[in-house]
Order: sequence, then C-alpha cells, then structure tokens
Amino acid sequence: MSTRQHNSWTYIMASASCVLYVGVTNDLERRVWEHKHKLADGFTKKYNCTKLAWFEQFREIRDAIACEKRIKGWLRVRKIALIERTNPTWRDLSTGCHNGVQTNTETAEILRSAQNDT
Repeated sequence: MSTRQHNSWTYIMASASCVLYVGVTNDLERRVWEHKHKLADGFTKKYNCTKLAWFEQFREIRDAIACEKRIKGWLRVRKIALIERTNPTWRDLSTGCHNGVQTNTETAEILRSAQNDT
C-alpha cells in the first residue's frame, strides 16, 4: 500500500463584481494560475473570476468532490457567508499561495455542520 499523500481542494473563485465559481482540483496553485491567466474557455474566463476567495484542502478527492457538490447546491447568500466567515475582506487568498496550504479547520467545521442543509 502506498503511503503517498494525495491532496485535493474545493475552492471558490470570485470576480470583482462577486460572481462566484466553485471548483475542485488536485493542484490548487496550478488551477488558480490557470483561472488568473484565463487559459481555459468557460465560466471563469467569461465572468473574469480571478480571485481565490475561499478554499478547503482534503486528503481524498471524493471528499473534495462531495464538498464541491454540496456548496454548488447552496444559495448564493450561503456561499457568501462561507467566504466571509474566513475571509471577511474578500482578499485574494492566492497571493503567496503555494502547495502545502493548511486546511482551514473552522471552515471544515462549518461544512460538517451544514452537511444536511440545502
């Protein structure tokens, strides 16, 4: 059995006008760079979502995907509350972003407590 640790992230990108995009990746630094440089056609390029507003790290990709699906099912007001709980000024969290970013345990608790909410 491999002891290699796998990391996955669920994240929210925002535009200057607060359009939100929820995504999942196995390489947060690379994926944010791709969003910032508009390398892929799609929602984030169209709506200029270039600011990393929130993220959560997971050990297993299935957990990150479950979190992404849960958040995508939330109303916008709830997504904003999630961001503002840990990032009240909406600063770009990718400034100085490197792999090895620590999991935000407060955010993990919010998600666990909201698991059955819609």
